[in-house]
Amino acid sequence: MMPTQAAGMELAGKVAVITGAGGAIGAATALLFAREGATVVLADIDDVAGPRAAGALAAEGHRCRYVSADVSREEDVATLIAATVHDYGTVDVLFNNAGVAGEHVPTAQLDRSTWDRIIAVNLTGTFLATKHAIGAMLAGRGGAVINNASILGLVGEANHPAYSAAKGGVIQLTRAAAIEYARRNVRVNCICPGFVETPLLLDGQHADAARAAVLKVQTPMHRLGQPAEIAQMALFLASNRSSFLTGAIIPVDGGYVAR
Repeated sequence: MMPTQAAGMELAGKVAVITGAGGAIGAATALLFAREGATVVLADIDDVAGPRAAGALAAEGHRCRYVSADVSREEDVATLIAATVHDYGTVDVLFNNAGVAGEHVPTAQLDRSTWDRIIAVNLTGTFLATKHAIGAMLAGRGGAVINNASILGLVGEANHPAYSAAKGGVIQLTRAAAIEYARRNVRVNCICPGFVETPLLLDGQHADAARAAVLKVQTPMHRLGQPAEIAQMALFLASNRSSFLTGAIIPVDGGYVAR
């Protein structure tokens, strides 16, 4: 029989680690997880946005802490997970949310350093956090890994070769790990957001209203997604409501990949 919990406390008693927690989706998810009863460890390389997100939780009286970590560095990730286990006893949930977009250029014009950085953060960072978190989960009571990929890991898109490759890799990493640990009480699932209203999407050359209008038209719902909508899917995947779900690749995209 599945355990039950009080309404509004889907993650009561659980410890959640969120990478990229200073960003729009990470901060929204951290706040939602905390309000649903989780102890939240927020990790980010941005030592302004990360503490600010943690401060929003603390201001509401939630149990949380911030850890400065670059997910592309294994020593940082190992320290993050070890500190979480030391302080709170376990890791129940990992939300691999850290990511960078990089330049929007064709494959033949993409420089190697940009490729390396995007792969290092988006794919290698997801692998490293998954590796160390699963180790902690296996030593504890199991858990849930949630990877944040993208619709660009599912469909082709011009001028995003490194980002698309990295997110496609995250999807396949999700499937492999899900199969490996399916009988060991560790579930691994993947969210593929569509066009979500975040600074990662709407910055620099994409900051104008015309660009946002184009993205809305490309989306069957004719609007951009909101960070809180991605957070709601992460909550479902972290909670006992998804107890028979592993290896799932779930678009949250307003119908984009259904076209």
